[in-house]
Amino acid sequence: MRPLAAAALGLAAAVALVLTATAIGPPQDGTSPEPLLTTVPGPKK
Repeated sequence: MRPLAAAALGLAAAVALVLTATAIGPPQDGTSPEPLLTTVPGPKK
């Protein structure tokens, strides 16, 4: 019975975390004006 109670508690905590993150929403800062570096830069010429 204890493993079932622990699983239910863990599931409830996970659902609460997801609902909290959904309620807060995405960050409002926007995006960075500089692009991310996606490749390793080559030697400078």
